[in-house]
Amino acid sequence: MICLHFFMGKGYDEVFVENTKRILENTGEVEVVDGIDDVCKSCPHNAGFCNYKPDSEKEVRRIDSFSLKLLNLKVGDTVKWDDLRVKIPLVIREWQKFACKDCDWRDICFSQKD
Repeated sequence: MICLHFFMGKGYDEVFVENTKRILENTGEVEVVDGIDDVCKSCPHNAGFCNYKPDSEKEVRRIDSFSLKLLNLKVGDTVKWDDLRVKIPLVIREWQKFACKDCDWRDICFSQKD
């Protein structure tokens, strides 16, 4: 959820980009799920798990767990996108220290937002 705050549509195929844009235009509620979500389902690295790199699935789960902790959410919760948009700036510095330091997308994310 937090990484979506930085999404610019770079680095993936058109199907993934268009799906993610559609999701981000949502003004309703989203459900917190465990595993492949509506964003991941169109990712070219979706094999029923993240296969971007050998340890990607483990890393995604570690980051997702931290994200839920920061946002005070748990699997099964529903949350409004607008509420997330308010919460994310409040936790972004802690997120950056934890999740962004070794991320392959860091340069793209921080080229326009901080």
